[in-house]
Amino acid sequence: MKLLLTNAGSYPRIGDTPELQLLRRTQGALDRKETTPESLQAAEGALVKAALREQEEAGLDLLTDGQVRWGDPISHFAGKLAGIEISALLRYFDTNFYFRQPVAKGEIKAANGRALLAEYEFAKSNSTKPVKPVLTGPYTLARHTLVEHPPYQQLEPLVHAYAMALAPELEALAHAGAEVIQLDEPAILKHQTDFPVLQRALQMLTKHKGKAKLALYVYFGDPQPLYERLQQLPVDVLGLDFTYNPKFAERVVALGSQKPLALGLVDGRNTRLEDAAAVAHAVDRILLRVKGEVCYLNPSCGLEYLPRDRAQAKLKLLAEIRAHTKGHK
Repeated sequence: MKLLLTNAGSYPRIGDTPELQLLRRTQGALDRKETTPESLQAAEGALVKAALREQEEAGLDLLTDGQVRWGDPISHFAGKLAGIEISALLRYFDTNFYFRQPVAKGEIKAANGRALLAEYEFAKSNSTKPVKPVLTGPYTLARHTLVEHPPYQQLEPLVHAYAMALAPELEALAHAGAEVIQLDEPAILKHQTDFPVLQRALQMLTKHKGKAKLALYVYFGDPQPLYERLQQLPVDVLGLDFTYNPKFAERVVALGSQKPLALGLVDGRNTRLEDAAAVAHAVDRILLRVKGEVCYLNPSCGLEYLPRDRAQAKLKLLAEIRAHTKGHK
């Protein structure tokens, strides 16, 4: 089986060099009205290029744009939709990061169905490796939205509205050449009884992915209680966080997988570097039980929670782990 190395989404937006302080300085200048939005876009573009370069240097096969342009995982897309207003800052799961909460004021509609396409095309044009666009899924968006529009008082209509807004995004990204599209749904691990709502939303969304592989990523929690049900979802790849339950890898070995997996065996929130040989042993045992020709190895979540030098070290570690595996190149 082929084992590809990839990032799980975000990448730190600042670092120690003047180049890596550019975005922070430009944002501050814009806040003081000392520069223009165009200057901020240029700074973001420079940091996207830096993130792509560092992922390539680390040996990754499938890159992301580092979500450099994202203020947070929720409002970046939700704030572009008609019917949504962006409100107060709230903590994002149990991290030290915050998101601006969307408020559903009216019927949710996509502005043009191409909100994320330009970001993907920019990254693709500045990378020698394939680029994977990342989207926050409709269920997680809904779970982080305050509802003032009566038709969305029940969860499922709100999830469906977000899914309908995401559908043209999937179509556009697939048409633009994205071979893999990552859909993040970490909230389902916190609200497992909502699984049927997520399942129905994905059944609709997968009709719009074209020839792209849809990779569903869940993290910030233990996926073991939902593992067998996750196998039933109409997605092409399952991205799983192994860091919350030391026994989860054994469960996957015991049950196997009918779908290719993206193995989050490297902790994206801990600066400590794992032992490459020990992780490689777990990878070998898991891959023997997975059906398919390709699996992925990545951090357990996006890397924006780490200092930049440690994030880069985590990516380089992925290559060390693969080098220790038994022929999964």
